[in-house]
Amino acid sequence: MRLGVRAHDFGKLPVDELAGRIAAKGFCCVQLAPPKAIAGFDTDAGRLSPGFACHVKEALQRQGLEIAVLGCYINLADPDAEARKCQLMRFKEYLRYARDFGCSIVGTETGSLNADYSFHPGNRGEAAFQTVLASVRELVEEARRCGVLVGIEGVERYVISDPPRIRRLLDDVGSTDLQIIFDPVNLLSAENYLRQDAIVRESFELFGDRIAIVHAKDFVVESGAIKSVPSGRGLLNHGLLMDLIRTRKPFINVIMEDTNPATAEEGVRFLKGFFPPEAGAGEAGSSSRH
Repeated sequence: MRLGVRAHDFGKLPVDELAGRIAAKGFCCVQLAPPKAIAGFDTDAGRLSPGFACHVKEALQRQGLEIAVLGCYINLADPDAEARKCQLMRFKEYLRYARDFGCSIVGTETGSLNADYSFHPGNRGEAAFQTVLASVRELVEEARRCGVLVGIEGVERYVISDPPRIRRLLDDVGSTDLQIIFDPVNLLSAENYLRQDAIVRESFELFGDRIAIVHAKDFVVESGAIKSVPSGRGLLNHGLLMDLIRTRKPFINVIMEDTNPATAEEGVRFLKGFFPPEAGAGEAGSSSRH
């Protein structure tokens, strides 16, 4: 695996300063959502350009970093058709400029029938699935024209919420331009977390070949709900996950979440511990800069 981090977990800073802070912790790649991470870039509506994308890419490259995924998180199930259309147009802009960022995948979760992303009982229904399916098909067609990929992340409270629903989305879209951002913690709830091993195994069985990015974090259960914590501080069976990554997805980009400059080194040591040098863990390192 190749370890990275969400850029905005290190602050919202000028891109050169941000890149230096991230590289200093031993990472080789980032997940980048420019409005969250880059100072002075508070909105992305109509502001992207090849020049801006190249500026960001070159600043990261000077520190030995690359963009593993562009984050453009939108609500694919937004009940307001006009609002959903505007969000799809925003995502398409990222698809058009992804190559200029030096990145091949733009990612999002699927969202909820509630515009504020909170859980809605109808998220489990067929109508919600069909709304998301139509949205994803539209994005995948644009991605195909641009020569890049759409990454969809399943989340238990959203419309695409479990491994079978993820597999169905892949089948119904019917294009390898659609890939999966796999976050095992996001598929867990207070009701199913004791089945985490079965859920992780089922995920790799159903769509392991389509996992393009892995998100790494941990979880605890507090007051009857799942709470995300940094890797190594919770209940996730990292041994199982890392074994599957080693055997099924060598050298995949693994993006750490719920970390910051103070906790990053602890998380890096924890995850790299699953890839000892004698087992070929050169892949757990970062770029040739290190």
